[in-house]
Amino acid sequence: MRCVGRVRAFCVTAALVFCGGSPAAADPVLDEIADNAPAKSHLSGGAYPEKFLYFSGFDLWRSGGSFYGGAQWAPRGLNEDGFTLKLLLAEGTYRYLAGTTNIRGTGLLASIMPGWRIKLGNFEAKIFAGLDLQNHRTSPDDPGNSLRGNHAGLRIAADLWWEPTSTLMLASSISGSMIGNSFGVRAAAGWRVMNRFWIGPEIETSGDDVYRQYRIGAHLTSFRTAAFEWTLGAGYVEDNSHRSGLYGRISLLTRR
Repeated sequence: MRCVGRVRAFCVTAALVFCGGSPAAADPVLDEIADNAPAKSHLSGGAYPEKFLYFSGFDLWRSGGSFYGGAQWAPRGLNEDGFTLKLLLAEGTYRYLAGTTNIRGTGLLASIMPGWRIKLGNFEAKIFAGLDLQNHRTSPDDPGNSLRGNHAGLRIAADLWWEPTSTLMLASSISGSMIGNSFGVRAAAGWRVMNRFWIGPEIETSGDDVYRQYRIGAHLTSFRTAAFEWTLGAGYVEDNSHRSGLYGRISLLTRR
């Protein structure tokens, strides 16, 4: 089985990712989930008219990992409906077999995506689409990897947040790129704990033309320290090359 360009941050986050959205998102992507909470919630960052959201984080498991960061800009404010611009930067490593040769790949990503925020009651959605730039290198060199070199394509992403009750949230992040037909989907539920953070289960699947990865675990979202919000995630991961193990994710965001 060959993994042609599997980079963790390219699909989530979320999250966030991207890598990402707030927190986090997702990111891709857990990096985008927290700012989707209603402004009345103490877990949403308050009702101040912040216009910039900065996020970063990393994601690790035994066969790879990623580091990512980025920003969102909403000229009317992060808690207002309307135009939002998202910038995502990420670097990841991944491991796969080419025949009997173990290959280590490294991928770089830069994406700039205009989008729109929509709020209906306690449900919020952010939808993005824009330019995706990627560079992939392999060691040793693998001429059969179609993602070697530089690529440009379209990336789309969406971050969803819903609070059906005052103590329950449901969130999802979706991301996909024309480059390698890569994709990532994450879903999570959370219960409010002492009005300080959300905690609950998460599931995720991601991959590309030939590779799939599946995750099940737990998250702690929107734990605030001063001006920062933290999200943690951990659990079990398995891929279609029959590799399995534990994963861990930490992301951080702040608003200005």
